[in-house]
Order: sequence, then C-alpha cells, then structure tokens
Amino acid sequence: MSHAGAIVGISELEVEQVDRNKGIEVWARPTSRPFCKHCGCSSLRVKATHRRTVKHSRQGNQVMTLHLQVPKYHCRQCGRYFRHDFVGIRPRYRASEAYRLEVFEAHDGGITQRKISHTHRISPATVERWYRYHVCLKKSEMSERLCPKVLGIDEHFFTRKKGYATTFVDLRSHRVFDVKLGRSEASLRHYLRALRGKENVQVMVMDLSETYRNIARNYFPQATIVADRFHVVRLINHHFLKVWQQHDSEGRKNRGLISLMRRHQWRLSDEQHANLMTYLAQYPVLQTLYVIKQRLVRFMLLRTLTARRARKKLPKYLALLSQLKESPLRVLAKTLESWMEPIIAMWRFSKSNGITEGFHNKMEMMSRRAYGFRNFENYRLRVLTHCGWDGIINRVR
Repeated sequence: MSHAGAIVGISELEVEQVDRNKGIEVWARPTSRPFCKHCGCSSLRVKATHRRTVKHSRQGNQVMTLHLQVPKYHCRQCGRYFRHDFVGIRPRYRASEAYRLEVFEAHDGGITQRKISHTHRISPATVERWYRYHVCLKKSEMSERLCPKVLGIDEHFFTRKKGYATTFVDLRSHRVFDVKLGRSEASLRHYLRALRGKENVQVMVMDLSETYRNIARNYFPQATIVADRFHVVRLINHHFLKVWQQHDSEGRKNRGLISLMRRHQWRLSDEQHANLMTYLAQYPVLQTLYVIKQRLVRFMLLRTLTARRARKKLPKYLALLSQLKESPLRVLAKTLESWMEPIIAMWRFSKSNGITEGFHNKMEMMSRRAYGFRNFENYRLRVLTHCGWDGIINRVR
C-alpha cells in the first residue's frame, strides 16, 4: 500500500489527485489486478472502467469523498466478467463501511440525526437506516445466545395501546437479555418455547407475581425461584399502612407520620422514635403490629446466609408468621406463607431485581427522548443496543 493509500485506509489503492477546496476530494485507482473471482485465473483484460463516488471518512470538519476508477475485467479462461472490489466498500453502496460505522457510533453516542446530517452530509433518514442496519446486524449475531444462569424477570409499561412488556435481565453481567411484549403466559408462550438454554437457568429473581412464578415452574424447571426483597418489603409496608388507615384515617394523611412509619426503626433518630412511640401508644394494636412489622422486615433484609444459619432463623420466622395469622395482617401472613420457599431462598442470595428496575428507568428515558415508540420491534432494538450488548461497536467491526 502506498503512503497515500495508508492514509486513506484502503489497501492496494493509488491516489492520483487530492482537492481540498470545499471538502477532501480524492481521486484514486487500484494498483494491481486481482485474480478472477469465478475461476481464480490471473489472465484478465480490462473491458471498461467507470467512476464510483463514495463517502469514506471525516478529517477534521471535512468529509473525505473518494472518486474511484473501477475497472471491469474479462477473464480469458472462463469468459466471465466482474468488477474490481475494494476492501471496506460494498458494491453499489455510496459510502464505505468505515463511514457508515462512524455515523452509527456518533448516533449511538447521543448525537442527534439533525447534527449528524449536517456534519456528515447525509439525510436524517440515512442516519436512521444505517443505525438500524448495524443494530439488526448485531441482533442476528445474538440470536443464538443461551439463557443466563441468573435471570431477572419483571414487567414495565410500554404504551396504552399495547400495554405492558416483560424484561429479561442477566443479573450476573448486568445486561438486558431480551424484552418481549406482554406479561401473561399466553402472550409469552411462543417466545418461551423457542428460548434456547432454559435448562441452564439456575436462579430466577422476581417480584411476588403468580404469573411469573408459573412461568418459572413451567419453562425453567431447573431454576430456583428467589423473591425480590424490595417488593417483599414494599408489600409488608402496604398492608401495615392499610391497617393503620382503618385505625386512624386522619393520622394516615399526615405526611410526617407516613415517613416515620415507612422507615426502618434503626434508621430513626432517638427523637423521631420517641415521637412515633408516643403516637402509637394511643393505639395498642397498631403499636404491636408496628413492632412485628419491624421484626419481619429484618428477616426480609437477610442475605448471603449459609444453609446452617438459615435453618436457625427459620423457626423464629415461622413463629412470627403464626402471630400475624392471629392479627389484622392475616392476609399478609397468607401471602408470605405461599411464597415461603422463594423468601427463604432470598436469604441465600444477594442478587435482586434492583438492576432490572434501573434498566426500566433507562428505558423510560429512551422512550421520552424518542417521544414514544409505535413499533415495539424498534423499541426492542433500541433497548438491546443501549442496555444489552456490551462492546457492540467493537464486535460489529
């Protein structure tokens, strides 16, 4: 490769002329003849030549445009014709692969289509088309991937017309595995049946959703179901605040009291705890339930316990549930008892669906920036690009 060809970045290219008036205009031609692409013979003659104009890259604030002299060869042995191929330039394309990838990287990095169309001298529709091409290319590469060993599953709102979508997250690598429309087993049945590597899933983290628990039992038979501690604690607070409203509907409207009731007891100052106990002294039943709730929350926050320590904690937890069954929180006790195994498994693991909830916040921001998505497949591709494929740009290269 010549020195000028090395700067351009295309092998076996000889630069004839360079013009830098409005942009960087480069006229070039190939330095050697290839072998016949049909039979491999080296006996070729040039039948004709034509010019190709291709956008190649940007140097500074100027776009480099290549004017290539493209020979048309005739093989004397097989009698067939073909045109000269350049490395990194696909036939009938008006931009090189390096230029298309440069536009993709810029748009993926947050630069708007309007700004890119001004700096790269292409239309916004072309920016979107090239971006979608690289995303679809990556999608085809990732179609054969297997399910992760630690899988988080949760729902999030998509649109009013199409409802909710289900998010599958690889909690070990902190990446979105996939996003599918629907949150019922009927809407996800076709996808789950075709999912590869379901038997490799060892742990599934979820909220207290009966639908997702049935999905885990039917389609991921080897997985241990683990309850998400954030949703369990929220459920406990929800039932307690509901009972509080039945005892004192006016006090339930006090924002300061609501904040004290929701917080963990060990996070209250001495003054805050004294004020709360003074208020609860007026309602002995509510005071007793508050103490039980705090003990119950401490059990829910246990994590990374050994099997031996978990066995020691289990009798105390069962005794606490038996107290709840004789109290106004009997509905909560029934729910916690039905989810006994996932909650006990929660003590052994440190993973939670907090990673999934964080991705949901990011998805919401993406939808806001796009002013909403009508097509779910476009939404899915954008989510997988920004949340699911680490190092996408390097692998596309």
